[in-house]
Amino acid sequence: MAKGIKLSSNAALVKFLSRTALFGAMLIASTTTNARAAELVMFQQAGCVWCEVFDREIAAVYDNTDEGARAPLRRVNIAAALPPDLAFIAVERLTPERDGPFRARTNRGDITARRVVVATGSYHVPRIPTAAARIAPRVAQLHSHDYRNESRLPEGAVLVVGSGQTGVQLAEELSDAGRRVYLSVGTAGRAPRRYRGVDIFGWLAQIARQGPEFGLGLPTVDMLPDPNLKFAANPHVSGRNGGHDTNLRRFAADGMQLAGRLLAAEGERVTFANDLPAQLVHADRFFDDHLRDLIETFIDKAGLDVPPDDRVPFDYEPRALTELDLESAGVSTIIWATGYALDYGWIDAPIFGERGYPRNDRGASEIPGLYFLGLLWQHTQASATLVGPALDGPYLAERLGMAAV
Repeated sequence: MAKGIKLSSNAALVKFLSRTALFGAMLIASTTTNARAAELVMFQQAGCVWCEVFDREIAAVYDNTDEGARAPLRRVNIAAALPPDLAFIAVERLTPERDGPFRARTNRGDITARRVVVATGSYHVPRIPTAAARIAPRVAQLHSHDYRNESRLPEGAVLVVGSGQTGVQLAEELSDAGRRVYLSVGTAGRAPRRYRGVDIFGWLAQIARQGPEFGLGLPTVDMLPDPNLKFAANPHVSGRNGGHDTNLRRFAADGMQLAGRLLAAEGERVTFANDLPAQLVHADRFFDDHLRDLIETFIDKAGLDVPPDDRVPFDYEPRALTELDLESAGVSTIIWATGYALDYGWIDAPIFGERGYPRNDRGASEIPGLYFLGLLWQHTQASATLVGPALDGPYLAERLGMAAV
């Protein structure tokens, strides 16, 4: 399977990312000419909120910075055809040469490099349980990766399998659109969208940037009691309509039918584990058990004046569904919000362990010159999020022998 990779050794990337988290719509790309070593390519479109923030906070001064001199800003409208030099380059194979550079075989010829940073994220191949193959062919099935909007689904009720961020957000969207929704609940926790007047991601970003001043930081990979927890689903929240809490108990009270983990399927019959009450308790406690004390300690040590905790408990015990006849329930569609598997099969290197995760030390692999960025728990809980490269990039730059200042 072809993969898109940008190979770059430009230190401006790390310096830029260490100052901002607004890199979701941008990238540093090596050019195919010798005219300039790198450029900051901003892919934009009309109505892009992050582009407006970038223009307001960064673009106005970027040209006058060292980064701007080393990597000039270039804007590309993603609604139009890509310029020829930015046409997609698919890396089909990456091979470390004996006592030499890496060779990347691409659809536009080979590229050699002394150092390679694989920054393809951690969500590669949609993962669908084997039970899907035993569902009646009448039922339309798709992974959440392929979902676009409610109107594209066949008429009828929808079974959503998975209660991580994507599954919960899709279940809410479908319910709001008038669909009858069944939600198979897994082990994901939940967090308030706002806590003590601040967006939850704002708290995490502040702790990541300023926490070290007070001896605090985000949870790191060495703190995980089980290495497999790297692959656990993130707690669910929603960014829809400005962002809000997502409480499964409230969903159920409003008419959504909840079930435990999906166990098996045969034709029109689907069975679920009788673990819904325990999963809801786990979701309810997740924030208090894992994040609240960290935020409260940061508030105290930083001397912040913030509003009190205004969360209001919502007590509702839904009926647990353990079996579902899809046809009788009018279910026309199953959406598998069951996450992604890693796929590094295109890298010729014996560095991959369980579930295809590369063995690494904060992004540096066992092979000199081969690095990763954006891995699940590469260093902290935030490593695979939008702010991850800004947090892990400076350290990786030092390992690359560059000055990230």
